[in-house]
Amino acid sequence: MPGPTWLGAVLFLGVQLRALWPVAAIEVYTSKEVDAVNGTNLRLKCTFSSSSPISPLLSVTWNFQPEDLSSHEPVFYYLKEPYMPSAGRFKGRVTWDGNIERYDVSIIIWNLQPSDNGTFTCQVKNPRDTDGTIGEVRLRVVQKVHFSEIHFLAMAIGSACGLMIIVVTVVIICRHRRKKQQARRIEVAETEL
Repeated sequence: MPGPTWLGAVLFLGVQLRALWPVAAIEVYTSKEVDAVNGTNLRLKCTFSSSSPISPLLSVTWNFQPEDLSSHEPVFYYLKEPYMPSAGRFKGRVTWDGNIERYDVSIIIWNLQPSDNGTFTCQVKNPRDTDGTIGEVRLRVVQKVHFSEIHFLAMAIGSACGLMIIVVTVVIICRHRRKKQQARRIEVAETEL
């Protein structure tokens, strides 16, 4: 009975190799945290990469979890075409801003409100991929923008450049005046001779 034992070993080895074989996956990328001003519009960027070609059955689901951790609310759905919410807090306030061919599944939320504080999730499903991540964006709607380190750095660099321009201008003006004064002294000295 060497045949069945050999067959069992091959099947066992096949199962073990299948476990080691990489699983097709989809990766979703979003900003982790976003601050936006009350009453403005915001593009929630979500991109993805897939180990498989884009399927015509690719779907995108955006959901929202309020800060009070009440139930998830649907925000947006895409399957062959965008489907806007027909009810809820985002009705009439969400538009599709993605491009599937460019692996971009972003949306725009119009007229942000403090009640929009919470976590947005972006889930992309490509039927050939069997596993994947869900992108999360924590949105904080504020009354006005707070200066970040980038703003302070930009102001410092701008101030330094402005100060250098002023110093160079003053030096050039002083040299020009000195040359004029020397030219007048030479003219006065020549006329006295």
